[in-house]
Amino acid sequence: MNSNELTIYQKIRNDIITGNLKKNEKITEAKLAKKYDVSRTPIREALKQLELEYFIKDSYIFIPTTEEYRQIFEMRILLETYALRKAAIVYTKSDLHELESYTNIDIDYGDELEIIEINDKFHQKIIAATNNQFILDTYQKYKSFIYLFSQTVINQRRPGLIEEHKEIVTALYNRNIDLAVTLLESHLKKDLEFSLYYLDFKNNE
Repeated sequence: MNSNELTIYQKIRNDIITGNLKKNEKITEAKLAKKYDVSRTPIREALKQLELEYFIKDSYIFIPTTEEYRQIFEMRILLETYALRKAAIVYTKSDLHELESYTNIDIDYGDELEIIEINDKFHQKIIAATNNQFILDTYQKYKSFIYLFSQTVINQRRPGLIEEHKEIVTALYNRNIDLAVTLLESHLKKDLEFSLYYLDFKNNE
């Protein structure tokens, strides 16, 4: 998507993810309206959404503790493994092909934001199999954590990331749901530990 086609919400979110908005910098409607050359109204609506998703808290970029990250991932593992078991029942061949299409990217050479987006689509496709609006809303609410982890995992080019996605898809094709769930749980735990290592390193620089 061309940067000019992004919504104000997407622009602010992307600037948080890429570090263009600094973590110790107070975020105000006036400052953002000037930065993005828009009125305060779309900024206000975007900030409400970003606060709901825990990107922003008390006018600053939200920085979770290590324990909060672990708790979020515990919930994420529960939700996504449940969703994967549902996917094994409701997925058509078309669904499997779509999920597989999100594994056709080279993490070593691809554009960072594009890889983050594709990674997000892979996991969103899985969670959508629940067809449960309460689960979907809960997952959406904590998207900031997921985006931050995706950014760290992809920026540091975590080994095996896309290969693990492919293994999950293969297990689904083979209708080996127990293996698929085990692979997904292992995949998310690796994301967590890898990201915590680098986030802790950055915080102690």
